Amino acid sequence: MEHLHGSYSLPLVFLSFIIATATSYSALDLAGRIQAGKGKIKIVWLLCGAFSMGIGIWSMHFVGMLAFSFPIPVFYHIGTVILSIIFAIIASAIALSIVGLHKENRSGRLFASGLLMAAAISGMHYVGMAAMSLEISYDWGIVMLSVAIAALASFAALWLLLKLRDTQSPYAVWFKVGSGMIMAVAITGMHYTGMAAASFNVSNSVELNSGLLQPQGIAYGIGAATLLTLTITILTSLLNKRLSDKDFDIERHERWYRSLYDHNIDGIISVSHEGKILHVNPAVEKITGMNTAHFLQQPVTEIGLIEGCSDKEFQQFKRKNYDTVYIRPDGAKIDLNLMHVPVIINRKVAGTHIMMRDITLEKQTKKQIQHLAYHDELTGLPNRRRFNHLIEKAVQDSNQTGDPFVVLALDIDRFKMINDSLGHMYGDLFLQKVSKRISNQIKNDDAILARLGGDEFVIVYKNYLDIKTVESFAEQILTLIQKPFHLKEHDFYISASIGIAIYPEHGEAAGELIKHADTAMYEVKKNFKNGYQFYTKSLNEHLEEKLELESELRRGIANNELVLHYQPKFSVDGEVVLGMEALVRWQHPQRGLIPPGLFLPIAEETGLIFDIGTWVLKKACSQMKTWQDKGGLQIPIAVNLSSQQFHQLNFEQHIQSILVDTGLEPKFLELEITESMMMDAKTSTLTLQKLSNLGVKISLDDFGTGYSSLSYLKQFPINRLKIDRSFIMDITNNEHDKAIVSTIISMAKHLNMEVTAEGIETKDQLDFLLPNKSMEIQGYYFSKPLTAEDVEIHYMRRAVLE
Repeated sequence: MEHLHGSYSLPLVFLSFIIATATSYSALDLAGRIQAGKGKIKIVWLLCGAFSMGIGIWSMHFVGMLAFSFPIPVFYHIGTVILSIIFAIIASAIALSIVGLHKENRSGRLFASGLLMAAAISGMHYVGMAAMSLEISYDWGIVMLSVAIAALASFAALWLLLKLRDTQSPYAVWFKVGSGMIMAVAITGMHYTGMAAASFNVSNSVELNSGLLQPQGIAYGIGAATLLTLTITILTSLLNKRLSDKDFDIERHERWYRSLYDHNIDGIISVSHEGKILHVNPAVEKITGMNTAHFLQQPVTEIGLIEGCSDKEFQQFKRKNYDTVYIRPDGAKIDLNLMHVPVIINRKVAGTHIMMRDITLEKQTKKQIQHLAYHDELTGLPNRRRFNHLIEKAVQDSNQTGDPFVVLALDIDRFKMINDSLGHMYGDLFLQKVSKRISNQIKNDDAILARLGGDEFVIVYKNYLDIKTVESFAEQILTLIQKPFHLKEHDFYISASIGIAIYPEHGEAAGELIKHADTAMYEVKKNFKNGYQFYTKSLNEHLEEKLELESELRRGIANNELVLHYQPKFSVDGEVVLGMEALVRWQHPQRGLIPPGLFLPIAEETGLIFDIGTWVLKKACSQMKTWQDKGGLQIPIAVNLSSQQFHQLNFEQHIQSILVDTGLEPKFLELEITESMMMDAKTSTLTLQKLSNLGVKISLDDFGTGYSSLSYLKQFPINRLKIDRSFIMDITNNEHDKAIVSTIISMAKHLNMEVTAEGIETKDQLDFLLPNKSMEIQGYYFSKPLTAEDVEIHYMRRAVLE
């Protein structure tokens, strides 16, 4: 048997590599097409791809065999050739099915598929070799190497297919070209390694017949046909990719639209050109409470949403925006905003979208905001803005009808005391009770109550008969307010001040009437409160004077015009000075010495009382320390507190700071408070206890004039009671005053409290108190308030040690 030796045709070898590269690139691109396909399209791409890729791999193999030339003619068995083609197609089908039909990249499936693919490729190669009309013997070591190369090539091919099938990189084509060349090297390497394993011998039994294929001239034809097939495949794939990308863009835009349509919080009803409902989004069901079937294919004008619009009018498809009311199946009434938006396709109106929004809450909120804009949030009464409109209308109505009306400005006396003592929460509750009580009283009268702010109310009273009717109306309001209010387990008694202005007698403009009613009201407050007052022209002068005094007081505080006078407290016999009370005065540059009764109420109204109170405390403590350092008065200095001072935050720390700054020992400071400061027993007890712990003495001023004095004595750490001057004034001829004073003295004695009687001005008053040796006496009978210099001159040597 003669052994044959042959040689390779380099052009055909290169052609085989080109075919392998094109086949690999085609496989990489087809993998992505199959993965992106859906349903039957995926199977069609798989079958076509397997055939195209299989023919490509087989062509590379066949061209590679034809590249090896023999010295004798060589023929190929057609049946065996076809079988090798089938193996190539099987190998391609395995690769593409693994990549295209499975999304998960499991290592076990990849390994098994790689072995099957390697077996199919190896089978293709060696079956194709068997088709030759030569006897072939193999070097089995090299054969195993070629199979190993086939396995590695299969694993590499599958791995690259999986990695590159979904790539969206702009360089994806070059990635696939480079990967295709790597796969081509692996595939051609397997083929030529297999060829190297073969030894060819001449066979005498081979005869030319119809079952044999003559290879002359067909290598290039096969290569060209294969390349053409692969090219068509690749071009088809690229065209399909472009179409798929276009379909994907369309689908993506459709999904964007559907997402906007389906997830829009506003309802959307899509209506055809004929006025039939085509689609509704889920929000329509949620808003209307009706399911989708209720709407579909129904005339849009019959679903109870389109307001005042016939079929013909609706089909005009004009942009329209309006509000309507819809009653849900559950009976709930909702407010809707509807907007018609025409659908334009090819410059023609194809239908319309009806955008539906539930504005029920929005309308309620607007209504509430509008209500709050014209009504007091706390009481629900008309506020200042609303009242200005009401009184303007009252003026207009009065001008047309000739019927008069009056404006009553009402201010609660002692409200500040309640607010400071109980806190703002109870202050607000109190105002609600007041407004409700007055509203209930006047609801049958032709009157309107409004709250302008704080404790300031105003009433417009229309169609009264005469002045006596107005007076009776004002007295009813006063009597109503004087009834006790129950707050925090206590009954509180208050009063009110009412100023009255008549239209048009006291002013023809609305603002002028309110101003004049306020002026009259302030006059009542100045004159002991709890009453009513009609406006008079002379009241303006008092108001202007008050405003001027306030301005001058601010300048006076800044210019250090305030001074302290000191009124001594004596033993009953008048021999010993037991204490001093600091009394603030205002040394006005033009008006002279102004008593506290004229400027302290203004200070309390404007908040200046904090600055004045702090100045008095520091000045009094500093003065007493100065007297002590001179070796004189070793007695306590008493200072009156305002309600605002007493209820300021951390008041005890404020007192301690003043004592430290002035150097005065706490036992020489006596703070005078009133019952009105202690309505909130819990807070007051805590503050008084802290002051007592500092060593400061507490004196209860004006004792007997409040409502709950005895309960205060039980709860609070009080050192001294001061009998109010109203009980001392008629003590010589009024048996009730005598009994009250005697009772207070006896009670204080049994409670281990000290007593001071203020307002002693006559010897008869002193004689009545003379038997009570341990009490203090204060009044003009012994001494009026003195300057610091006069105190040093008259009393430094008479003072005693505590």
